[in-house]
Amino acid sequence: MNKKVIFGILGIFTLLFMYEQIYKGFLFVAEPFIQYIGSKGILIIVAVMTFAYSYKNSVALFQWIEDQTFGTRDYILKKCELLFIEIEPDKVTYILLFLTFGSATLTISFFALMGAFKTGLVMGTIVGFIGWKIPRPIINLMVQMRITKLETQIVDALNLLANGMRAGRGLQQSMSMVVEELPPPVSQEFNLILQQTKIGVPINEAFDNFAIRVPTEDTNMFVSAINILKETGGNLAEVFDTIIDIIRERIRLKQKIATFVSQGMAQASIMFCMPFAMALFFGASDPTFYEKMSTPVGIVFAILALIFDCIGAVVIYKIINIKV
Repeated sequence: MNKKVIFGILGIFTLLFMYEQIYKGFLFVAEPFIQYIGSKGILIIVAVMTFAYSYKNSVALFQWIEDQTFGTRDYILKKCELLFIEIEPDKVTYILLFLTFGSATLTISFFALMGAFKTGLVMGTIVGFIGWKIPRPIINLMVQMRITKLETQIVDALNLLANGMRAGRGLQQSMSMVVEELPPPVSQEFNLILQQTKIGVPINEAFDNFAIRVPTEDTNMFVSAINILKETGGNLAEVFDTIIDIIRERIRLKQKIATFVSQGMAQASIMFCMPFAMALFFGASDPTFYEKMSTPVGIVFAILALIFDCIGAVVIYKIINIKV
């Protein structure tokens, strides 16, 4: 999931649990100004500022709205094509509407039936916001999981290609073996390459499309080797053996790095959650603990602590996020 989405959700939940303290602090600062201009003056100021901002940024605003509605639907449909998932555009639209407005309505209705309409309004807004933002990270995660699975299968595919070519088969015949013998997603990708060549697409272009669908260094190296040797000539089986050795060594190195990264992520998660755990512990042992935090000074320090905690988590994530 995107880091911005994660910290956005954490910020929303923090505001949910501290909204009374924040509201009191806001009233403490803004009450003299509110009494001076009155509630009507505040509404006029907010309306004028909203209109001025919307008028000045109307093009970008409408572009953003389109990107967050039809743009999200088109984005998901493109990713579904990469996942070999057939789905109608109308169904995607209905799913997105349910995740935003439907989930928010159900949440508000549930809390309203329990007699907590205000809490339901806040929770419904949060659930609707999460449902609005969550589809893209989920579909991106699905695509990344598929690419990761394909990276582990490409070695077996290259082995079959090399063995088939040593046995006297052509490249396309060897690819048919891959389609028949190996499971998805690698069989789906090679089958798509064969289908494209059957309808007249040049094989070099079909492999380039494969590299675009699966943008990894291994596939780029594999496709570049095939395209070069198709032009210049050479022993594809030996080239495949060399690529297999390189990919295996890279996978071994990735797995070794992933072990250290997972340890760092666990340590970062513990350090990030420690202030919240301590706040819960002190609050449970001392009932007056949160009363001290309800003052304007306490609210400011709590917000600063949350900001520094998030900054520390981001810094640790950047340190341990090693790319191979």
